[in-house]
Amino acid sequence: MKEVIYTDGAPKAIGPYSQAIKANGFLFVSGQLPSDPKSGKFPAGGIEEQTRQSLENLKAILEKANASFENVVKTTVLMQDLENFTAMNAVYAEYFTKNYPARVCVQVAKLPQNALVEIEAIAVCCG
Repeated sequence: MKEVIYTDGAPKAIGPYSQAIKANGFLFVSGQLPSDPKSGKFPAGGIEEQTRQSLENLKAILEKANASFENVVKTTVLMQDLENFTAMNAVYAEYFTKNYPARVCVQVAKLPQNALVEIEAIAVCCG
């Protein structure tokens, strides 16, 4: 059985997909762009601000599912330019502080809405 997770604390899906799906003790969170959930706009600045907003969106979805960053076992970070890896990683480390999840980070040709970063996650969960 699966349960759709939705919160106004993260941007609405921009296509035919859910923010997250809870199934069989796992939470699968769709890639989070750095869109502000209220305005729909990206934050001013660069990779640090966009990474922070993507992670805040991820946090809102985790919380809606009664989970936290400590429940995350795997992330995928998609970046427009790996030259920004160190700056992205510094912000990422503010949210994942111990018992780090497994992760893959790749450079892609283009992200939706010309975002600099998109982050998805898989978590074990959730009460």
